[in-house]
Amino acid sequence: MPDQRPPSIDPSAAQRWHRGAVAHSPWLHEEVARRMEDRLQWIRLQPKAWAHWEPVRGGLQAQALLERRYPSAQCFVFEDQPHRSRVALERLARPWWRRWTAPPIHHGPLPAGASQLLWANMALHMSDQPQALISQWHRALCTDGFLMFSCLGPDTLRELRALYRALGWPPPAHEFTDMHDWGDMLVQAGFAEPVMDMERIVLSWPSAQALLLELRELGSNLSRMRHPALRARGWRARLEHELDKALRGPDGRLALTFEIIYGHAIKPTPRVKVGERSEVSLQDMRLLLQGERRTHS
Repeated sequence: MPDQRPPSIDPSAAQRWHRGAVAHSPWLHEEVARRMEDRLQWIRLQPKAWAHWEPVRGGLQAQALLERRYPSAQCFVFEDQPHRSRVALERLARPWWRRWTAPPIHHGPLPAGASQLLWANMALHMSDQPQALISQWHRALCTDGFLMFSCLGPDTLRELRALYRALGWPPPAHEFTDMHDWGDMLVQAGFAEPVMDMERIVLSWPSAQALLLELRELGSNLSRMRHPALRARGWRARLEHELDKALRGPDGRLALTFEIIYGHAIKPTPRVKVGERSEVSLQDMRLLLQGERRTHS
């Protein structure tokens, strides 16, 4: 499988951000999760088990939405950082009376092939190894299971990027991957029938201070070309001044565009070509043999 590391992302910065990211679901992540959950109405499969990938950053409110849609399905919750894992355990804990009637929630590593749905909201654009991450999702799904994910697209922060270019400053964020490239990576990881969709959401704020505070919640600048050192208060004051001058609209508020990409793909029955050297898991080999028996019966 080719290396699909995003060329603009600094791996050290990405890993540092992932380890230290605040255990909080930003408003935009919650809103995107709500919109993505609405898309599930078009999918007929009713999963018996589903996996929630890093819900603390991706949107904790989505847990209740998905439990309401799939009330009989057990859930696997994955958080790989201890401080966010503790928050997930606390925030997703059920009242004692629901533990007797509701399906269980399992916290920890995702068992291979156990889920029919993997839900991953707003995580992919902050990974320095997205192809490896997609492969992890593929392993967690059973055959005919499906992936639902969202991430930021290349039009995100276009007004801020233009401002930084005009001022001769390094980019304010790393480059975000186009949805067609995500589709190619899904196919390379073994997924089939990828469906990609996008929309633009414009957020606005009353002040530059409020804008910068929310951007800090959403993520971090992982660009290899970002400014190499800390900057002084004078630079921050100039940034706020330039933001106020460039982004304030007729309504008196500062606005930024966010491109949201939604993706859906299926994990198909594995196929092995004759004469091609391949590594096939024991579980996939069983599925291949079962398919052969059905074909000849």
